Amino acid sequence: MSVPRPPGPDPARSVRARRRRRRKEALTAYAFLAPWFAGLLLITAGPLLGSLYLSFTDYSPLGGAQWVGTDNYTRMFDDPRFTKALGNTALYVFVSVPLQLAFALALAMVLDRGVRGLSIYRSVYYLPSLLGSSVAIAILWRKVFGADGLANDFLAFFGVEGRSWVADPSTALGTLIVLNVWTFGSPMVIFLAGLRQIPPSYYEAASIDGAGRLRKFASITLPLLTPIIFFNLVLQLIGSFQSFTQAYVVSGGNGSPADSTLFYTMYVYIKGFTAFEMGYASAMAWVLVLIIAVLTGINFLMSKYWVFYGDK
Repeated sequence: MSVPRPPGPDPARSVRARRRRRRKEALTAYAFLAPWFAGLLLITAGPLLGSLYLSFTDYSPLGGAQWVGTDNYTRMFDDPRFTKALGNTALYVFVSVPLQLAFALALAMVLDRGVRGLSIYRSVYYLPSLLGSSVAIAILWRKVFGADGLANDFLAFFGVEGRSWVADPSTALGTLIVLNVWTFGSPMVIFLAGLRQIPPSYYEAASIDGAGRLRKFASITLPLLTPIIFFNLVLQLIGSFQSFTQAYVVSGGNGSPADSTLFYTMYVYIKGFTAFEMGYASAMAWVLVLIIAVLTGINFLMSKYWVFYGDK
């Protein structure tokens, strides 16, 4: 005669309980993520899609939006100020970013030698990166390179006659390039962190083999820092294309002298908020997005030829 087994847990009920628990956890997670999703839709995605629509219209805040198709995009080819702004921005980016990264790396290598008070130096050198895009620094920069500025006082000490560097079309853009190079603190801190990750044993082995400083830099430091260089390059490239405050303040908001400091973002601002050509400004903004996306994609494609990771 068989003894009846005590009733066990109902498998179906256990499955339903687990599903209810998972559903409750999912609802809790979505409740916490709701503010982020609301911000994404209302602050980022909504305006983004709205500007894409406006780029195909003739829109002014004083009137309605009239669909014009691709007229705003084709209009750029016949706009000399658009070409000038794009050229100024390209020259600014492709000159200032390499100089900034080279200067940041050189200073990071100096600080990596064990300077006393490293945290103080690191904070002091990082400060320009925090202030470089502020209005106050742009005003200061305009004073420094003005006719009676510190730059001319320094040149006068050597008997060199100065000029108003920000008022000369041939040098105004150069002052903004110098300003961007001066804000080297952020990439410098990242380079310094990368240098601290290189094992000292590599340099000791190279010294035993008779390698000098230049050889160590070319064969050890530079290859091991290529991921950091790539990271800084992408960030600074994107940030430099979006530069606005420095040029706006230094030029007085119109790209003077002779449009030599007319940056792309400034021209977008002028068309959108001065001329109230919101449709044309939206089209230019999307062209800038495309330019940055293409250049970033090229950087990622080319990185496999010069960026070396530890697992390779």
